[in-house]
Amino acid sequence: MSKMKTKRAAAKRFKVTATGKIKFKKAHLRHLLINKSKKAKKDKGTPGYVNPADYKNAAGCIPYLV
Repeated sequence: MSKMKTKRAAAKRFKVTATGKIKFKKAHLRHLLINKSKKAKKDKGTPGYVNPADYKNAAGCIPYLV
């Protein structure tokens, strides 16, 4: 049986924490920041974690990182 392939787009976007959670960087923090509130920008700066309902799908894209 051949090795599973990692989805390269997912490998660039996701990291796995020591506890096994999959984290990612939140969107909309690249430009047009003057229109966003300080609270919104601060929230976007903190990492997001994959929802448990989507965990199996995300983990399947990065089989050797999980």
